[in-house]
Amino acid sequence: MATNNNDNTNKNNKMSHEEAGKMGGEKTAKTHDKEFYEEIGQKGGEARANNNNFDSDKMSKSEAGRKGGEASSKSNNKN
Repeated sequence: MATNNNDNTNKNNKMSHEEAGKMGGEKTAKTHDKEFYEEIGQKGGEARANNNNFDSDKMSKSEAGRKGGEASSKSNNKN
Protein backbone atom coordinates (compact mmCIF):
# COMPACT_ATOMS: atom_id res chain seq x y z
CA MET A 1 0.00 0.00 0.00
CA ALA A 2 1.40 3.40 -0.98
CA THR A 3 1.62 6.07 1.64
CA ASN A 4 0.65 9.67 1.14
CA ASN A 5 3.74 11.83 1.70
CA ASN A 6 2.44 15.36 1.10
CA ASP A 7 4.71 16.93 3.74
CA ASN A 8 7.90 15.66 2.00
CA THR A 9 9.26 14.01 5.14
CA ASN A 10 10.33 10.42 5.63
CA LYS A 11 9.47 8.02 8.46
CA ASN A 12 12.03 9.62 10.80
CA ASN A 13 10.56 13.10 10.38
CA LYS A 14 13.66 14.17 8.47
CA MET A 15 13.39 16.62 5.62
CA SER A 16 13.56 15.16 2.10
CA HIS A 17 16.29 16.23 -0.30
CA GLU A 18 13.65 17.96 -2.40
CA GLU A 19 12.31 19.97 0.54
CA ALA A 20 15.81 20.86 1.77
CA GLY A 21 16.77 22.08 -1.69
CA LYS A 22 13.61 24.12 -2.00
CA MET A 23 14.13 25.77 1.38
CA GLY A 24 17.78 26.48 0.63
CA GLY A 25 16.92 27.99 -2.72
CA GLU A 26 14.23 30.19 -1.21
CA LYS A 27 16.60 31.42 1.51
CA THR A 28 19.33 32.17 -1.04
CA ALA A 29 16.85 34.02 -3.23
CA LYS A 30 15.85 36.20 -0.27
CA THR A 31 19.43 37.07 0.67
CA HIS A 32 20.96 37.60 -2.79
CA ASP A 33 20.04 39.97 -5.60
CA LYS A 34 19.91 39.59 -9.38
CA GLU A 35 23.56 40.65 -9.72
CA PHE A 36 24.67 37.72 -7.54
CA TYR A 37 23.06 35.23 -9.90
CA GLU A 38 24.41 37.04 -12.95
CA GLU A 39 27.92 36.92 -11.50
CA ILE A 40 27.89 33.21 -10.68
CA GLY A 41 26.40 32.46 -14.09
CA GLN A 42 29.13 34.49 -15.77
CA LYS A 43 31.83 32.70 -13.78
CA GLY A 44 30.37 29.32 -14.66
CA GLY A 45 30.22 30.22 -18.34
CA GLU A 46 33.80 31.44 -18.33
CA ALA A 47 35.01 28.33 -16.53
CA ARG A 48 33.16 26.20 -19.07
CA ALA A 49 34.53 28.14 -22.06
CA ASN A 50 38.10 27.91 -20.78
CA ASN A 51 37.87 24.16 -20.23
CA ASN A 52 40.41 22.49 -22.51
CA ASN A 53 41.18 19.50 -20.27
CA PHE A 54 38.48 17.14 -21.47
CA ASP A 55 38.27 14.96 -24.55
CA SER A 56 34.51 15.29 -24.83
CA ASP A 57 32.50 18.49 -25.12
CA LYS A 58 30.55 17.79 -21.91
CA MET A 59 31.80 18.65 -18.42
CA SER A 60 30.77 16.49 -15.49
CA LYS A 61 28.59 18.04 -12.82
CA SER A 62 31.28 17.58 -10.20
CA GLU A 63 33.90 19.28 -12.38
CA ALA A 64 31.56 22.22 -13.08
CA GLY A 65 30.88 22.61 -9.36
CA ARG A 66 34.56 22.47 -8.50
CA LYS A 67 35.47 25.13 -11.05
CA GLY A 68 32.62 27.38 -9.97
CA GLY A 69 33.65 27.05 -6.34
CA GLU A 70 37.26 27.88 -7.17
CA ALA A 71 36.23 30.96 -9.13
CA SER A 72 33.97 32.15 -6.31
CA SER A 73 36.65 31.54 -3.73
CA LYS A 74 39.24 33.49 -5.70
CA SER A 75 36.96 36.49 -6.23
CA ASN A 76 35.92 36.54 -2.55
CA ASN A 77 39.56 36.55 -1.42
CA LYS A 78 40.35 39.64 -3.53
CA ASN A 79 38.10 41.85 -1.42
